[in-house]
Amino acid sequence: MPSHGKHLPVDERLRVEPTPLPGVLIVTPRVFEDDRGWFAEGFNRKTFLEAAGIDAAFVQDNDSTSGRGVLRGLHFQNPHAQSKLVRCVSGEIFDVVVDIRRSSPSFGDWFGVKLSQENGKQVWIPDHFAHGFLTLSDVALVMYKTTDYYRSGSDHTIVWDDPDIGIEWPLGGVSPILSPKDAAGARLVDAPVYR
Repeated sequence: MPSHGKHLPVDERLRVEPTPLPGVLIVTPRVFEDDRGWFAEGFNRKTFLEAAGIDAAFVQDNDSTSGRGVLRGLHFQNPHAQSKLVRCVSGEIFDVVVDIRRSSPSFGDWFGVKLSQENGKQVWIPDHFAHGFLTLSDVALVMYKTTDYYRSGSDHTIVWDDPDIGIEWPLGGVSPILSPKDAAGARLVDAPVYR
């Protein structure tokens, strides 16, 4: 069994699925398993460009751990928008993306997908979208790459339960655990989103 996917055709190294939001993609690198464990290329710039059209120059990696019921988001930067490649390397999350471009036909629309170590899925989020996630497992480790640096003066939050967006978080009737910043997020109508 090969130890990596370098000699496979690109469409066998990376599965790409469109989502209802334009430009937002689910990408799943191929996993190679044997009795020692498994190997996968979490990101390969050439493969992602050839298979998904993702031409990203990442400048920062972020890691976070969260307990069950922790909800982070919905975050974005304006100015200094960040494109993101998000994955859950341990545990499971419900990952959400919201189109926050006022000129877009899908403005205010959202998309959600479960990410976990088991399914290997990642979400490509172009700039000008908001992002958040809910932890579904006891603990989840989330890692994501960004195309611009974090800048506190550009960092904004849209409140997780904005009725104008109507995200169907799988909370099971329990209130999420929020940071003070996320609990005080703005409504989409009032947020400094993109034209």
